[in-house]
Amino acid sequence: MKLIQHASDLSAYLADDEVIDHRHPLVTETAERLGAGEGDAHVYASAAFVFVRDSVPHSMDVGDPRVTWRASDVLAARTGICYAKAHALTALLRAGGIHAGLCYQRLTGAGGGPVVHGLVAVRFPGRERWARQDPRGNVGGIDAQFSVDEERLAWVARPEFNEMDYPVVYEVPHPAPLHALRSSRDCAELRRNLPASL
Repeated sequence: MKLIQHASDLSAYLADDEVIDHRHPLVTETAERLGAGEGDAHVYASAAFVFVRDSVPHSMDVGDPRVTWRASDVLAARTGICYAKAHALTALLRAGGIHAGLCYQRLTGAGGGPVVHGLVAVRFPGRERWARQDPRGNVGGIDAQFSVDEERLAWVARPEFNEMDYPVVYEVPHPAPLHALRSSRDCAELRRNLPASL
């Protein structure tokens, strides 16, 4: 699938804002600890991916009721659902000078209905295309890995179940998932507020 940039200017995918706050001291310190700016961008991006995937548990997997949405808060609390973890990884990548954006899938949720799942897209210098990454966390047989040549996501969308990959790479979070995060007091409420589509 060909991914489409939402913002025409590639520099938008390095921007800092309230959600992807990559200039926050905790984000920059974490990026430096993981090797940002020390050499190969691919090595750093892989380390940042593994850190978010493995060191920030998915709140619903571990029963953590807290809802995080700002990248620095995700890193501070060490918890978040897929969207929040995607915000954290995007911030870490941007802190390392790597173009990163947010993209989404519509999948079948635990209750059988559709739910939007959050991903990250990364684009390295000299590459013409974006590569999607899924820092959700490997539990229950999931085996998401960092890869720019062949996608290694947690789930492959199944059209026969009305699942789909949204092709757009956003420079900022899509309003629907962000609203669900910001308007939910805890994960129980968030589960009810998760968007079914974009």
